[in-house]
Amino acid sequence: MLLLSFILLAAIVWLIARAFRQRHALARLVVAPPPDDAPRVAVIVPARNESANIGPCLNALVAQDYPRLAIVVVDDESRDDTAGIVRRIAGRDRRVVLMESPRLPPGWTGKVNACTAGARAVADAAQWLCFLDADMRTQPALISSAVIAAAGEGIDLLMLAPRQELKSFAERLVLPCGLYLLSFSQNIYRMQSADSDDAVATGQFMLIRRDAYEDVGGHAAVSRSITEDIDLARLMKRRGHRVLMQDGTALLSTRMYTAAIGATLAWAAVLLPAFDLTGCIRGAGDACLAAVPAFLGSAAAFGLHIAGAAYFRIPWAYGLLFPLGYTAGALIALDSLRWRMCGRVRWKGRVYK
Repeated sequence: MLLLSFILLAAIVWLIARAFRQRHALARLVVAPPPDDAPRVAVIVPARNESANIGPCLNALVAQDYPRLAIVVVDDESRDDTAGIVRRIAGRDRRVVLMESPRLPPGWTGKVNACTAGARAVADAAQWLCFLDADMRTQPALISSAVIAAAGEGIDLLMLAPRQELKSFAERLVLPCGLYLLSFSQNIYRMQSADSDDAVATGQFMLIRRDAYEDVGGHAAVSRSITEDIDLARLMKRRGHRVLMQDGTALLSTRMYTAAIGATLAWAAVLLPAFDLTGCIRGAGDACLAAVPAFLGSAAAFGLHIAGAAYFRIPWAYGLLFPLGYTAGALIALDSLRWRMCGRVRWKGRVYK
């Protein structure tokens, strides 16, 4: 038990140190006014059954302070009132256009098909393409700030990490743990480097220079990918284009959704100190000695997650429930693995091979 306690302490300290070192790996997007010579930007919003999200998303987009903006919503065979909501907003603002996604080609994913159609529709009318998920909420200065950052720093693909709005119990339990795992498992500094073929990516907000997008073949080049954002970012980096992800939490937010190693370590932080304490009470000297590193590791783990709860603006008590969060995440991952082993992926009401 003494060895296990020291292993637990070492693992938790190493993970916290790794996450701490990467806390500033994503540069924060600087809020900026509209540029004097504003290039044309087309925002493309792929939408499938997004009646709960598309209205707030578009209302925020039409409130942007950017002067040369087109907004194209590509309806991907929605079965709800997504298209109707878009039509009503388009009737009030001529910048908003609704188009139907073309028939899904064999082997393609629906989002890639919708993004490709939207990009082709504005190919000659925009110098920058902005792909935005329908569940994003934007502040008025978002597009201006992103264009100035991308153009000023020579970025061909700028992605922004949004602030996560966590309101339900399940969101507050699971999503922070998933984000902790990303900070533990990824070397963000290395992945952001121009020397790396890998990339930190999110398809929630992607601002792409149109020439660079066309150079790599656009979304059509990753037509069969479920993780099209990562694959497109990697492809652009390998073609020599500059790809970067920044912290957009000041201007972009989302409410997204109403792994076994993480769950194992989380429960170890709870159970191992309890076992050591029980043995110590029974008079086992080794257990008393083992309890010291075990409790130190457990305290560090709980402290990290309580601090994380404050960062995500949720009650601190959720920091005490992190073993349940990792367990729920592991179950979700196992369900995804089950679909993968069956040769299928279920997404947005479709099943892909």
